[in-house]
Amino acid sequence: MNLVIDIGNTRTKFSVFNRGEVLITVPVDELTEQHIEVLKKEYEDLDNVIVSATKDYPEELKIALQQNFKQFLELNETTPLPVKNGYETKNTLGKDRIAAVVGAFDLYPKTNILVIDAGTAITYDIITEKQEYLGGNISPGIDMRFKALNEFTDKLPLVTQKEYNKLFGTSTENAIRAGVQNGVVFEVDRAIDTFKEFYNNLKVIITGGNAEFFEKRLKNSFFVHFNLIAMGLNRILEYNGEI
Repeated sequence: MNLVIDIGNTRTKFSVFNRGEVLITVPVDELTEQHIEVLKKEYEDLDNVIVSATKDYPEELKIALQQNFKQFLELNETTPLPVKNGYETKNTLGKDRIAAVVGAFDLYPKTNILVIDAGTAITYDIITEKQEYLGGNISPGIDMRFKALNEFTDKLPLVTQKEYNKLFGTSTENAIRAGVQNGVVFEVDRAIDTFKEFYNNLKVIITGGNAEFFEKRLKNSFFVHFNLIAMGLNRILEYNGEI
């Protein structure tokens, strides 16, 4: 059994996998040694762990993980991957991005895949049927767009995401809401259309906190996988245990 730990800028998520199937996924403000003790008691066969961290985490936690698991893996730019990484600046590549494409290719092998992670930022990443990760695009996320309009203007209010299905607004608040929410839908749909022109039989996967926002709004078909990053990290851990 595998423990997957994803330490983000604000929250940490850990998942337990058994033979590739996720058993639990739990978000916490901070992962502690006490969490590890509880998990080890609950799952006696929990022997392997991978950590993906976007920030420094306590050395005590790292030591506890090394002592309690037979295999300890910390994801970085030198970690062997089950896909070919064609990114030029591997040291700046977000760990969530590479994990997501690994998870996508594990789900749909020998397929051209566009992975869209709709979170704080919206990322578009392409992996080909030949198992080659080529790179992608990074764009502001929905909340970031709302905040930018407020912060970089003198009079526009801070608007939040809310159900609004009209093409345009008849008040400033709804004009902003229509502009941001319709605009991001136009962007994602057009991005999918463009990638399809270059990659045959392209499969599209959307993940991230705002994945549900797109479910009934895009004209293109796609699959939603909320645990895609954890699935990718689990596959990377398994791959490193195989080599």
